[in-house]
Amino acid sequence: MIEIKNVDCIEYLRTTERHWTCCFADPPDCIGLKYNSYNDNMLATEYIAMLYNWLYNFTKVADVTWMSFNSKWLTDMGVVVRELQNHCGEELESKWCVQTFTFGQHNKHDLGSCFRPILRLKWKDAPLYPDAIRIESARQKMGDKRADPRGRVPGDVFDFPRVVGNSKQRRKFHPTQIPEGLIERCIKLSTKEGDSVLDAFSGSGSTAIVCQRLGLDCTALEIDPFYCEKIAEELRNA
Repeated sequence: MIEIKNVDCIEYLRTTERHWTCCFADPPDCIGLKYNSYNDNMLATEYIAMLYNWLYNFTKVADVTWMSFNSKWLTDMGVVVRELQNHCGEELESKWCVQTFTFGQHNKHDLGSCFRPILRLKWKDAPLYPDAIRIESARQKMGDKRADPRGRVPGDVFDFPRVVGNSKQRRKFHPTQIPEGLIERCIKLSTKEGDSVLDAFSGSGSTAIVCQRLGLDCTALEIDPFYCEKIAEELRNA
């Protein structure tokens, strides 16, 4: 079941007693993007405080939390995670991953950004399912008889291209979009059949669409009613 809720994620999570196996979060980047109604121009200090607030609330309701965020906030996010772990104790484990892509936005004045950090916070007892995300190994590609026929568990560098304007995945009603393959890898590593997923910032609906494809229950939270309508439409057409 895919459930779409037109709510602010923090307001909703503070009033619900529900719990999810996995949370995938791709919050606004606070870099001035043009959303339908959301103002993406928060002060830096306010945004950093929100990063802590989001992660604190997500980890309260999910066994595993993934957050994709803009590399601009990488240093600040390290401080946020340290403060959160100091508050929660050693039971909350962190894992830093990165999405890399060659078709990054061009910058003729400095080095262009070709990566996006991905943070995973996991409660110590929460299981992972690495066999679910095995990929073809280099040895398999070369026909090496020593290769494990199951493939290999990928590393923490995720090589997924950006969802650019002419991508078949692109949903042009929303300014940002995470590749569905990346979302699927995170979710399959964190869930099994019958588990549930929280999509904290549903936006383009990619996480809900992946969950629909995988047969997982998903609660998709989105503050903008226009995006909620478009996500419902995309789910019907998927």
